[in-house]
Amino acid sequence: MVPDFETPGDERTAVALRAAHLYYIQDLTMEAIAGELFTSRSSVSRLLSYARATGLVDIQIRSPLDAASRIAGELSDRFRITAHVVPVAGQASDLDRLERVALSAARTLGEFFDSNMTMGIAWGSTLNAVSRYVTPKPTHNSHIVQLNGAGNLRTSGVDYASQILGRFGEAFSARVHQLPVPAFFDDPDTKRAYWKERSIGRILEMQASMDVALFGLGTPFSEVPSHVYAGGYLDDDDYALLAESHVVGDVATVFFRADGTVNDIALNQRTTGPDFAVLRRTPRRICVVSGLSKVEGLRGALAAGLITDLFLDDSTAQTLLESQG
Repeated sequence: MVPDFETPGDERTAVALRAAHLYYIQDLTMEAIAGELFTSRSSVSRLLSYARATGLVDIQIRSPLDAASRIAGELSDRFRITAHVVPVAGQASDLDRLERVALSAARTLGEFFDSNMTMGIAWGSTLNAVSRYVTPKPTHNSHIVQLNGAGNLRTSGVDYASQILGRFGEAFSARVHQLPVPAFFDDPDTKRAYWKERSIGRILEMQASMDVALFGLGTPFSEVPSHVYAGGYLDDDDYALLAESHVVGDVATVFFRADGTVNDIALNQRTTGPDFAVLRRTPRRICVVSGLSKVEGLRGALAAGLITDLFLDDSTAQTLLESQG
């Protein structure tokens, strides 16, 4: 008999795996599987759903005929990246787009992260959404490291950042390493002093040897603004400095212009995010983006060479292609 769904652990997994093999590999009908497992068709359906939700089954669709695949191919050719384009209805809100793209990225993330690897996470609205959908994949000797501090004048940011990182750590059975500093120091000299501390230096060393970096793209113009713009991290003077420097976005609270340059942007002297040289040394750099308001910032991040793998909705992808001529 199939174990009840209250049954914990290996027994349920083993039966779900058997049902999945019969259905996806041997092409048996649900009725036939139900007979073989001495259970009902509805129980087989639940087992198959469980197999998909827990990552026992990974379903992928690759068609050269649909628009999303065509656009992904064009993006990949033009920018020398791997693009994952998510079809979303044209009338969808930015929030709906975010959820759909976040789900797609979360379900694919296990392909990029495994045992004995370190993944850097930049907290924010996008990664918060991704973290809610991550498919569990047990690993060993793996690490999740925070890429930028989260504190500001209103809050330490510890709860917000730790919740996001904790979901990834739990999904991958990985050890989580937080960066217990503010998002921006008041004085660059304070940052330099903190960066000399051995406890902080250990985190910076982990960042420098990451296998995977996962981040969203910040912009003050989005319908779903990044947490750094909506959470009290910047004041009016900061926004004025960003405008003077023609900033179009940020990755892990490091700001850049449309051409990808970061030089002479004053706030970058006080940010706790990793230098872009560190990110560019990371073998796989996964960016998750949704919404047309992110296009200009996305062009800048691509120009900066920050992205190897890009998850985005089809409208944003098409607009990016058109804006590149």
